[in-house]
This record gives sequence, C-alpha cells and structure tokens, in this order.
Amino acid sequence: MPLYVLIVTSFKAGSDIGVASQWNLPENWTTASWAKAWTSLQPSFVRTFQLAIPVAVISSVIGAANGFVLSRWRFPGADVVFTLILFGMFIPYQAVMIPLREIVTTIGIPPGIPTLVFVHCVYGIPICTLIFRNYYATTVPEELVEAAWVDGAGLLRTFARIILPISAPAFVVTVIWQFTSAWNDYLFAIFLSSTRNGPITIALNALAGAQSPDYAASMAGALITSLPTLLVYVLLGRWFIGGLMAGSVKG
Repeated sequence: MPLYVLIVTSFKAGSDIGVASQWNLPENWTTASWAKAWTSLQPSFVRTFQLAIPVAVISSVIGAANGFVLSRWRFPGADVVFTLILFGMFIPYQAVMIPLREIVTTIGIPPGIPTLVFVHCVYGIPICTLIFRNYYATTVPEELVEAAWVDGAGLLRTFARIILPISAPAFVVTVIWQFTSAWNDYLFAIFLSSTRNGPITIALNALAGAQSPDYAASMAGALITSLPTLLVYVLLGRWFIGGLMAGSVKG
C-alpha cells in the first residue's frame, strides 16, 4: 500500500496532492515530476553505479579468496583469524565514523565515490568471507581440491582454475548483498561525500527538500532510486536463495 501511494503521487500535479486525496488516482496524469526527479538525480545515479559495481565485485573476490584459504588451508591460528574477520561485522558504523574519515584522509583516497568504494569494500569483506567459507566447506568436495594439488596445482592456481568457476551461487549472494548495501547506504554517504560527489541517496534527500518539499518529485525520485536494486533481485533472485542455502549447513 505504501508503494501504491508512491506511484500514484508521483503522477499527480501539485494541486492534487494532499492527505485527504493520497489514496485517489490522479485527476490529471502528468510525468513532470518524473522529469524533474530524473534531471536532479541523473548525475548521482551514474555515480552510484560507479560505487556499487566495484564494491560488489572487489569485496566478493576478496571474500572468495579468504573463504577458500580459511576453509581449505588449516594454517596455525586460522580460527582466530576467521573470528577476527567476523568481528568486523559487529562494529557499528557510528562508532568508527570519525577515525574512519581520518584514515581515508591520511591515506589520501579522493573524497566521494573512491572513498565510499574503499569503505564499503572493507566493511563487506567479513560477510563475504563468511558466505564463501561456508559455501566451500559444505559444497566443494575435499577430493576435488586434493586432486588439483596432486596434479601439481598450487593454492592460487587451484583457486583460480578450479574453485572460482564453481563459485557462481556464492557470488550471486555476495554480489546482490554488496550491491544493494552500497546502493542504499546513506550514513557513509552523508558523512564521507556530498551532493556534488556522492551517491543517489544524498541527491534524493536533497530533492525532498526541507521547507517546501515537492512530494510528487520526491515519490518519483524514490521509485527511480529503488529500480536498480529491484531489477537485481528480479534478475538474480531465484539464484539468491539457492546460493544462500548452499552455504548454510555448516559454519
């Protein structure tokens, strides 16, 4: 029902919008609010793809490498390393925001999208590592890895030639997770970027306004903002549950 209100309001003229008429269909259908919203959001829309796609890919690949090593290479202290990596999942964003900003400034990462890519990749590594470690521990036969080592393949070659090609279900889970997390993020975005160089959530907040909000444009902007994540789930959703359950038997 909230989605219904979003849609019908986005096609209304200003005179048709009100609390009493929020459930009514528009008397005069118009796409002016959609045009206004798209004009305002288009630059940040492109920037958000520049954020979400690298975050999804980089953190998934690092998580896959971590998961393979932690599930198949039982080096001394492996469980401790895995526990420390998982500890990062439970650190609230608010607790590290100020030191995090100091770190990226000291390192010299450019503000805006590059900073957000770095931050989301770092925060995405624990959950990606957990998903891939469980996936490899429960679905990849030990004999497959041992056969590759007997044939002379080292750790990296086994990972690149044997493990990655059969990791698609886990990649679907982590890519969807990281893409939507980066796309929908507002806290990191408002703290580490601005409307000039930030993602679409910042631009959507600016579009909403403060003193005299344009409700129709805000509703249209909210729908535009949600479309990419909706499409990701529609296109990859049937593999998402399967990939998630594939690594759910053993922790």
